[in-house]
Amino acid sequence: MRYIFSLNILPIVRKEFRQIKRDKRILSVLLFIPALMLFMFGYALNFDVKHTSMAVYDEDRSSVSRDFIEKFFVSEYFTKIQTLESKSEINNLLDGEKVRVVLVVPSTFSKEIKRGNATSVQVIVDGANSNAAATVLGYINTIVQQYSVRVITESFVRMGRQNMSMPIDFQPRVWYNPELESAKFLVPGLIAFILMVTAVISTALAIVRERELGTMEQLMVSPIRPLELILGKTIPYTIISLIATVTILFLGYILFDVSIKGSVVLLALVTFVFLIGSLGMGILISTLVETQQLAFMIAVFVSMLLTFILSGFVFPIRNMPVIIQAITYALPARYFLVALRAVILKGAGLSAFWDQALILVLYAFIMIGVSSLRMRKILT
Repeated sequence: MRYIFSLNILPIVRKEFRQIKRDKRILSVLLFIPALMLFMFGYALNFDVKHTSMAVYDEDRSSVSRDFIEKFFVSEYFTKIQTLESKSEINNLLDGEKVRVVLVVPSTFSKEIKRGNATSVQVIVDGANSNAAATVLGYINTIVQQYSVRVITESFVRMGRQNMSMPIDFQPRVWYNPELESAKFLVPGLIAFILMVTAVISTALAIVRERELGTMEQLMVSPIRPLELILGKTIPYTIISLIATVTILFLGYILFDVSIKGSVVLLALVTFVFLIGSLGMGILISTLVETQQLAFMIAVFVSMLLTFILSGFVFPIRNMPVIIQAITYALPARYFLVALRAVILKGAGLSAFWDQALILVLYAFIMIGVSSLRMRKILT
């Protein structure tokens, strides 16, 4: 029985590989699109707020004010674009988006600092992009606080208190992504996103293509069981998708310095389970529609749109409304992303995400089971 089972699958696998080779659309989906997405999202989709354009209006024009202003440009967070001569220039710069931030230092700045009195500076931020504006304000607050601490320390030193120290020694330590680079957060998500898109779209066209080409009748009269047909259809795409996964991981390491911190074997197993479920979903879609165009549209919506928005790939799920959060539990990419980031970024073992892995296994069984039932109806 096992021998007959393998004999029935191998011709389907060979036939599917020949069909993939001839069909340029599927080849582009499986080979070109993953690489294009990696470059586009890896470089274009970046949450790092750096080199923010800033203009400065220094009314004081003293060595003290210049020293304060220079604190903003010793790091990569701000870039000085222009030094203003009057306040009337501020509106034009912000309206034209030539700068994102304007720093205004009052004329009494140095005098108040030398007297030990409190003084104020004005920071005008373009808040059109609220997330970037909030991050910029955080940077500015840190710089101002550090400068204030230095001024206070120097004041105490002049008063003779040489051993003055701050009450709290703040020593932050960032784990898993110490450089705080968004690419290292996005690349694992890209793997889930690209695999979901390529697996679902490619297999969604498989059965529908048989109908449009008129070869489904031949399959119906052949001694092929539904599970054999599904396996024969999915094995080629599984192999190609696994090759795409290795390619993405390699390019992620070369381009973005994202290396696998955890077990490669564990990563491969979780990825394989996710792929089986995704391929099963594609087969299920192909059994529900009559044309390749409709199958492609549904597959794009289910895989690309929902995965991009609701899986946690880009937008944090915890910030979504409760109703939307409930919908995300139906997406396999949500659970796969947790496992990916745990293994790749944190080097965690199965104990850290066993519940997510279990859901992926159940999802794969459900998709293959439902696809087999649907295929049985078509073949009979």
